[in-house]
Amino acid sequence: MNNRKLALMRLMDSRKKFTARELAERFQVSIRTIQRDLNDLQELGFPLYTEVGVNGGYRVLPNRILPPLQLTQHEALGLFMMIEYLENVPDFPYGSIRGHLAEEYYSTLPQDVQDLITRMRQHITFLQHHAVQAGAVTTEILGAAVDKREIEFIYHSRQGHKKVQVVPIGIYYDHGYWYMPAQRKDRVLLYRVDRMQELVMRDSIDESVPSLQEWLNLKENRESAEVVLQFTDFGARLAGSDVLFKSVEDNEWRGLVPPEEFPFTARKLLSYGPEVKVIEPLELQQQVREMLERSLDQYNTL
Repeated sequence: MNNRKLALMRLMDSRKKFTARELAERFQVSIRTIQRDLNDLQELGFPLYTEVGVNGGYRVLPNRILPPLQLTQHEALGLFMMIEYLENVPDFPYGSIRGHLAEEYYSTLPQDVQDLITRMRQHITFLQHHAVQAGAVTTEILGAAVDKREIEFIYHSRQGHKKVQVVPIGIYYDHGYWYMPAQRKDRVLLYRVDRMQELVMRDSIDESVPSLQEWLNLKENRESAEVVLQFTDFGARLAGSDVLFKSVEDNEWRGLVPPEEFPFTARKLLSYGPEVKVIEPLELQQQVREMLERSLDQYNTL
């Protein structure tokens, strides 16, 4: 495919309508050449249609095929590795396309690049522990968040099963799980997506719900307590890849945490074992101790 046809695809994909004369003048070729280019694009599957009459012209169908990328070999290899990585992220939104995309993209590459990718696969892998969820709902949640639409689902929590109606703010992926912050009345609550079932879209729309980025950038307005943690050298290295504790300085972490999030914070700290100690507040320290004692109780013999 020559550069003119690629440029023609990009221009037509702007969703505007063009006459053959306008296109010919823009590309400084004859009308016959433009018509031949358009016929070639249609044969390749580019969804053009023609409107006849005085106000007619060429337009692209809504379900269009986007123009191909023009990449260097390094960029092509990097893109394929990113697709490979995404294969390891469970329940990825629109994830059903990943296998198809990798196969289609791979088949369009030159044979020597395909051979190089085959060899590279023997020297790289992505190890990732994650939960496997049947019937992923991340795609539906993301669509509802964009539309600011209320959803209803059954949520499986420690207290049992309950029906929930909320407006999702968005989703984010952290340590093998997808999380959904969502607004219910005047509160924002956090749900683990793999615990959601029987999701139903509702008609209610709430334009006041913020986007995920807006929510993340909001200042915490809940009453919070200062938390001070002391990490070992190894613990500080582990914390460097942890979204919650990555701002460790001189093996110490300080931050504001709402008391209602202490149980969640305590469970996170348990994963560090002896590599972290809660200095303050005493309430969080006590919750960590209680969780440790419950863990030890499982191994006590009568």
